[in-house]
Amino acid sequence: MERPDDRLWMSEALVEAGRAGEIGEVPIGCVIVREGGIVGRGHNRREIDGDPLAHAEILAIRRAAGEVGGWRLVGCTLYVTLEPCAMCAGALVNSRIERLVYGAADPKAGFCGTLGNLVQDPRLNHRLEVTAGVLEEESAALLRSFFARLRRKTSAR
Repeated sequence: MERPDDRLWMSEALVEAGRAGEIGEVPIGCVIVREGGIVGRGHNRREIDGDPLAHAEILAIRRAAGEVGGWRLVGCTLYVTLEPCAMCAGALVNSRIERLVYGAADPKAGFCGTLGNLVQDPRLNHRLEVTAGVLEEESAALLRSFFARLRRKTSAR
């Protein structure tokens, strides 16, 4: 269920997504909020860093853990513009994030309700509350625009 500040924090995740797009990365952005403030930010950096793990969520989790002084991100909500993949869903569970809010569903890799639901699997020792579809159209529009530009570049060669 959407909460009053969800759109505010998702707009911050959209700013991060824009930063990814500006450097040629798939425009996915993430912020982690605890006690009314951002404790971690990230945007995709896989291409620029040559790192398959440099997803927005992983980078934001690392920063948040540094900010709070430990790996348990209890009391934190993660906002991300695209539904997390299986790797990032596992990181959310393992970092004890309490709540996930995402913009657009990912029919090709989403593992928080679309292809599977790792973050709410009752067999695991931690489960998250999930709110989907916050600023969904804005999140999806960034991705559509990015991939349209990429297709135009590729066809112009």
